[in-house]
Amino acid sequence: MNMQALVLHRYNGPLELTELSRPTAQPGQVLVRIKASGLNPLDTKIRAGNAAHARHPLPLVLGIDMAGVVETVGQGVTHFKVGDEVYGMTGGVGGVQGSLAQFAAVDARLIALKPSNLSMKEAAALPLSFITSYQGIVDRAQLKAGQTVLVQGGAGGVGHVSVQLAQALGARVFATVSAGDAELIARYGATAIDYRARSVEQYVHDYTGGEGFDLVADTVGGATLDASFSAVKQFGHVVSALGWGTHALAPLSFREASYSGVFTLSPLLTGKHREHHGEILQVATQLAEDGKLVPKLDPRSFDLTSADLAYQAITAGNAKGKMVVDIQ
Repeated sequence: MNMQALVLHRYNGPLELTELSRPTAQPGQVLVRIKASGLNPLDTKIRAGNAAHARHPLPLVLGIDMAGVVETVGQGVTHFKVGDEVYGMTGGVGGVQGSLAQFAAVDARLIALKPSNLSMKEAAALPLSFITSYQGIVDRAQLKAGQTVLVQGGAGGVGHVSVQLAQALGARVFATVSAGDAELIARYGATAIDYRARSVEQYVHDYTGGEGFDLVADTVGGATLDASFSAVKQFGHVVSALGWGTHALAPLSFREASYSGVFTLSPLLTGKHREHHGEILQVATQLAEDGKLVPKLDPRSFDLTSADLAYQAITAGNAKGKMVVDIQ
């Protein structure tokens, strides 16, 4: 049996709608009929061949995040059954088929039951963003209720999820955003900081009395990560998934603070600790069903014939939320 998928034959080339053989679920896998494919800025870098850390040999099927329905269950899988609605960060790197296809055979350790109150599109927007947020805020920084958290880039894909996760954990949450996104942050119950209107020194003084934040979660990298080292409290913690580049660590050292990097792709690329991704998504499901986690979606609609437009929107920087492609 065959399926349709978007195939990239050369980096920066066209996404070609192609008939491929439908995969089969191997031991430890489930075959998922994909309903929605969530796109991330990382997908555009992989497509361009600019993500050496997310190697994906040609020809390739892109798409890291997905939501869909279990079609068949492979040998040894006992915690999913045919008909289950699931979601996860399951491919699109390391030679593993991505989600811009009608079907994918995925490692059952990487997925969880989809939140019952979210659509397939909403669920497909969450996996990479939530896993990245959780690994930084919970696994690395071990955030505690009552602590102060600054999310750098609080309206972005990882940022808006980080704000909601920190809120759900009982922290006092602040987020740097442009002025137009202040209302969104307020809806999450957090305090918006216009990074264009206030310097690091100003907002640290205004919101922490000059002490700094217990945790700074950087989702931007570059100069913003440098600013994070100046915004953290003494003995505080900075986490980032964008720690490459050259950075001066003196501001961090003067505060006797610590830094942790997050490499969300590691389980996909190495095969190690994959079950933790599934466990993290179980937490996301519970938070979503409790009304504490709502993904922000771009209002536009895309399918396999127009997915290229979604990539263009991400590259151009005009996405108004997570970009999700409907898979029919």
